[in-house]
Amino acid sequence: MEYIGQSSSAPGMDQVSTKNKILCCECGVPIEPNPSNMCVACLRTHVDITANIPKQAVIFFCRNCERYLNPPAEWVQCSLESKELLSVCLKRLKGLKEVKLVDAGFIWTEPHSKRIKVKLTVHGEVMDGVVLQQVFVVEFTVNNQMCNDCHRTEAKDFWRCLVQVRQKSLNKKTLFYLEQMILKHKAHENTLGIKPSPSGGLDFYYATDAHARKMVDFVQAVLPVKVTNSKKLISHDIHSNSYNYKYSYAIDVVPISKGSLICLNKKLQQQLGHISPVCLVTKVANAIHLIDPQTAQMAEVQNMAFWKNPFEAICNPKQMVEFVVMDVDIVRDQEKKAFPGQGPVSFRHLLADVWVVKASELGINENNIHARSHLGHLLKVGDSVMGFDLREANINNGEFEKLKQDAIPDILLVKKFYDKSVRKQRRNWKLKHLTEDIALDTDIENDYNEFLEDLEEDADMRQNVNIFKDSSKQMPVDVNDMADPSEPRITLEEMLDDLVLDDVEMAEA
Repeated sequence: MEYIGQSSSAPGMDQVSTKNKILCCECGVPIEPNPSNMCVACLRTHVDITANIPKQAVIFFCRNCERYLNPPAEWVQCSLESKELLSVCLKRLKGLKEVKLVDAGFIWTEPHSKRIKVKLTVHGEVMDGVVLQQVFVVEFTVNNQMCNDCHRTEAKDFWRCLVQVRQKSLNKKTLFYLEQMILKHKAHENTLGIKPSPSGGLDFYYATDAHARKMVDFVQAVLPVKVTNSKKLISHDIHSNSYNYKYSYAIDVVPISKGSLICLNKKLQQQLGHISPVCLVTKVANAIHLIDPQTAQMAEVQNMAFWKNPFEAICNPKQMVEFVVMDVDIVRDQEKKAFPGQGPVSFRHLLADVWVVKASELGINENNIHARSHLGHLLKVGDSVMGFDLREANINNGEFEKLKQDAIPDILLVKKFYDKSVRKQRRNWKLKHLTEDIALDTDIENDYNEFLEDLEEDADMRQNVNIFKDSSKQMPVDVNDMADPSEPRITLEEMLDDLVLDDVEMAEA
């Protein structure tokens, strides 16, 4: 404290400047002079710089999408005690513009208490330059409020874009594969609703055209499909020249599935390396994978090539019959080599001459049927094998009728047969689904069981599917004894642990 006094009359003496002290008008403590004539402690008791700042406020939280309302109409994703949540809380306080915010932080509260406490430090100017610092706590109450997007989801009738996925085929295994691909890559996150179609297929509803196009692009990337779109005018504002449309996308999946038998035309045969016209479909992914069972020659039909020269299945997997292997003779390697101009040959398969008899005629008909097959690495005498009997098949196909009789084999073997009941009992894994509203008729259930068998037999196919452990299913000992050691199965290393909430309170939360 400096004091400024009068200058002395004695010559040669320096001026001594000092300041006077006054007593606080409330408590009597010596202080420097100020307009209020009060010390800081007494000034705080009379002046509150946070009087216009509310000590309690409300923020809104959507329980469905777990987002907070950022006024006026934005919903943001925030975690507890994050910078984003602190910004949302501070925007709810109206009087902060009158003071200077120095510091802000959270005070820990129980996560399920629906209370958030924020500790604030502010500076405020009072009485001509006197600056006060004050620390206080604001308590926010978290109220539940459904956001607009969740309102539309719950309404179930509000949609702006529709994506219809259909397959005109007797076998729906390709649609089951598409469903698992969507689940693995979470391509259905932006859907308002998913409904199964009575004719077979799925309908996806969206709020924006961008989300619908994203789903269409995903399906085009994983399967050979044809897309057609249309739009319908709902309303038109002549003053702002704005239009409100509803968009629809129809996706047609190729009408074939794994295990189907097809017949190619001559133009497509030449494009695929002069492959045999009668081929077997080994996989339907982003392209159609074919194999000639008699030569093990492989080919891939891309999306554009299929729709330029479309073909249908002349025999579906439901038409396969059971044969019993009587003899197997492996074809020598030099007979399997490709000639110039021929497409690539599969070295994962082994050609063999197989003599079989129908399981229904075993012990009655002694005439064995010869077939050249690509399953030489799997078959041995006494095994059961599924295949197509083209001698008794009623095939109505123009390209097939053009073939010479010598070019048509008597039978075509497709896959080795295992006991379905034992495989079903030994299956200790499960898959998830987009919707549980699918009608479980006999045909769909049989197609789904065939799809599960294809997963067990094809390791490459399993890489695109999330397989979960089924802890509720325990295999009896006698089923393990009945199982074939060569039977394909899925190992525990390929399965994921399913999330199970045992705590009732946490499950409700």
